[in-house]
This record gives sequence, structure tokens and C-alpha cells, in this order.
Amino acid sequence: MYPDHAPHAPVQRAVEVHHPTPLPPAVPTPAPIVPVQPVTVPAVASIVLPDGRVVTGYAVEPTRPEPVAVKPVVSRAAVNVALGGVGFLAVCGGLLMLTTFIAALAALIHQLIILAAVVFGGFIAVQVLGASRGGTTVKIRKAVFKRNHFHG
Repeated sequence: MYPDHAPHAPVQRAVEVHHPTPLPPAVPTPAPIVPVQPVTVPAVASIVLPDGRVVTGYAVEPTRPEPVAVKPVVSRAAVNVALGGVGFLAVCGGLLMLTTFIAALAALIHQLIILAAVVFGGFIAVQVLGASRGGTTVKIRKAVFKRNHFHG
């Protein structure tokens, strides 16, 4: 309740009563019985026991067990593990070949860089050392600096 509201009298509401409707009892309908004739009438057999009594009855064939499904010699899980191992070995072989190829390619590029440096360095050496035919001549003049000016 809120403090600013005065208490009210309880509200009277009408009570509604619902009565369930009874369902009629279900009468089971009997399934039609169809007489089934046996295909063949079993033969009556009589057996004379050692004490002289005679026992007569129908010959009953022994029940045959259902054939058991033949299990494979190797389980499916073992086959899957073996196939996974073969696949893993194939991948590892491929990766080994790939890494070998990358290493060979890196060695080839390294050798080409060294060859280019040797050839280019030799070309530069021939240009520098072969330019003068009897030695290098350097002319030196006496330079005079006066008041921060160069006089040559």
C-alpha cells in the first residue's frame, strides 16, 4: 500500500463454479475373430516306454535359433584408425616434400644473390680499375681560405 492512499474495503467478486461434463464410457468393440486353419495337421506319434506304457502325442519340431550375423574379422574402428594412419603418413610425406622444396628454392635464391654480387662487383671493379691506363693521376692545387672564401 502507498502511504498517501487510504485503505479501501476488500472488493467482493462473484465466484464462478465450473462443473466438468462427464464423458460416456468407451465401449470396446471386439475385433472380429477369423478362424485360421493350420496348413498341415501334425502327425501323431506314439512311443512305447521300457516299462510298457505308451505315450501318444504330437511331434514337435525343435525351434531353430535365428542365424547370428557374422561379425567381420576386423572391427570398423580398427579399419578407420588404419586408414587415418595411412592418410596421416601421406600428408606427412607431402609436407616433407614441400619443406624440402622450399629449402631448395631458398638455397637457389641465396646462390643467385651471391652470383649477382660477384658478377656486379667484378663489373664495378673493372670499371673503376680499368679506367686509368697507367695509374691514377691526381692534381692537387694549393687552396687558400681567406675570410671564409675559397680561392682556388
